[in-house]
Amino acid sequence: MKITFCSITNNERLDKYLFDIFSNYSRNFYTKLINDKKVLVNNKIQKSSYKIKNKDLIEIQITKPKKIDLSPQKIDIEILFEDKDIIIINKPAGIVVHPSAGHFDNTIVNALLYHCNDLSSISGEIRPGIVHRLDKKTSGILIVAKNDKAHIGLSNQFKEKRINKYYKALVFGKINKKKGRVENFIGRHKVNRLKMSSFTNHGKIAVTNFTVEKYINNFTLIDVNIETGRTHQIRVHFSEMGHPVVGDDLYISKGILKKYSKKILDKIDKLNRYFLHAYKMIFVHPVKNEKMQIEIDLPEELKEFLKFLEEENVKENSN
Repeated sequence: MKITFCSITNNERLDKYLFDIFSNYSRNFYTKLINDKKVLVNNKIQKSSYKIKNKDLIEIQITKPKKIDLSPQKIDIEILFEDKDIIIINKPAGIVVHPSAGHFDNTIVNALLYHCNDLSSISGEIRPGIVHRLDKKTSGILIVAKNDKAHIGLSNQFKEKRINKYYKALVFGKINKKKGRVENFIGRHKVNRLKMSSFTNHGKIAVTNFTVEKYINNFTLIDVNIETGRTHQIRVHFSEMGHPVVGDDLYISKGILKKYSKKILDKIDKLNRYFLHAYKMIFVHPVKNEKMQIEIDLPEELKEFLKFLEEENVKENSN
């Protein structure tokens, strides 16, 4: 598979640039490709340390991985927008975005393969079209590339932080400031390898901005804008502030749960998802070069949970 595109950056190492744009493979993978002379810059072989110049013509030759038989599956997905280049869906909570080892069914990719078979190939056999992801228990806007040109265009926008991503989140406790910004490095936790954390040896910069919308009982509803898209970023940042996302068992302590009634905790268990929803995205169409804004409402289960908390709040105040 040959991929050809023009760079949009200056003075960045070739291997790092390729990894940043196509992070579905490791940086060592791209270093090996470069060493094996499978990468050309302006029709010339370059070293991994070559510093990219704006509008360099880059050609990558990637050997196709072993074919994996992914089955199209008729899974209901809400299409928010679609043309010949991209498809934008409203991902429900409870479904993973793409297959992984030993788990090749009931994913967004399976649903997309049933809906259409023209997805980009850059992310490999098990992640066709996937440019970014949402956690299984998170819902909201997901953009998928239907061809390689769209994939590269979207990847460049994500890399250059030109895609604005907004979330609604409900967190435990009352955040004591109306607006805030969290900026640190996030990577795999030094001790608990299931977690991401700022307590790490190999982190990447992560930036989260938030505005408090309202307080309900002892919870805070917030509007979140992330400038980077690190794994578990929102969940990690608010947990480390002492305000974990509602429904997130991985990043919450028992001490926090003790402050809430059994009725509320039971309701959270039945929710069976994070109160985290990607509700708005602003970007430029990767082929047509037109500004786009997609915005959706909270899903019904989250609206109902907020209504439940409001009713509980009224009951407590009337006693």
